[in-house]
Amino acid sequence: MALLKITNQSCTSILLTTMANTRIKLNDNTSIPLLGFGTGTAHYQKDAQDSVADAIIAGFTHLDGAQFYQNEDSLGAGIVASGKPREKLFVTTKLAKPAEGKTVRDTLVESLAKLQLDYVDLFLIHTPLQFNAEPGALKAVWKEMEAVKKEGLARSIGVSNFRPTQLREVIDGAEILPSVNQIEFHPHVYKEVLPTLELQKEYGIITASYGGLSPVFRVKGGPLDPVLASIAKRLSDTTGKPFNEAQVLFLWQREKGVVIVTTTGNKSRLTEYLNTFDAPRLTDLEIASIDEAGSKEHHRFFVRVITV
Repeated sequence: MALLKITNQSCTSILLTTMANTRIKLNDNTSIPLLGFGTGTAHYQKDAQDSVADAIIAGFTHLDGAQFYQNEDSLGAGIVASGKPREKLFVTTKLAKPAEGKTVRDTLVESLAKLQLDYVDLFLIHTPLQFNAEPGALKAVWKEMEAVKKEGLARSIGVSNFRPTQLREVIDGAEILPSVNQIEFHPHVYKEVLPTLELQKEYGIITASYGGLSPVFRVKGGPLDPVLASIAKRLSDTTGKPFNEAQVLFLWQREKGVVIVTTTGNKSRLTEYLNTFDAPRLTDLEIASIDEAGSKEHHRFFVRVITV
């Protein structure tokens, strides 16, 4: 019988991957891994098969897709190519506005066929802006979301890009509460989204982030830069391993109780991202410094039409 040789290095890699995949409990008694690999942004309308397979092989178990990204088929192909058992993965997709004559269920069944899955772990309404023009539309769509959860086509259901007014509309009369609200989340929008976070806390709705590394990759030269650099140096000096500003932002999001959805087209960054979470906790002073420096400039990069 061949014996599998497990080195200290491989044990460490497994441990770090496990930490990145720490589960956060949802309000429906399911759970979601802390770190997710997204197929939007750099992969939007592109074949994501190789990137998804690479992410899974590197250690990601949480995959985040959407009907709007127009690449669910390659997300599914990447899952198959990775060889990872379905039960070891957490897969999200998001609802685009159904075409005339189609139901929410119809669109999810189509997504499942593309993903080559029997169910998704999380199904989100991608944006309320698709339904804002029609009075009562959000409530009606949410009833359809509840139905696909009851049927088992989605283990959990939630929303994305929702503000307090829209959350309240869905929550009012809901039989099943949203489990997640996925929003743009980083220090430059933190102050703006506080009312949303406070409402979500009341109902046990977990925040998932996208665009969390925007301060590093989309805007530089502001008051946040030296704060992130200083913390990265402290972590590097403390651990004897290099830490960078992007990893500090991941750790800040973890301290806020946020599920982190990120992406990259750079294969070498996959391991870097997964290896972030063995770092010491950020101090209260460091967290406050990031909050304060981020609030000095407001930058929103994605959904810019905002209602309160």
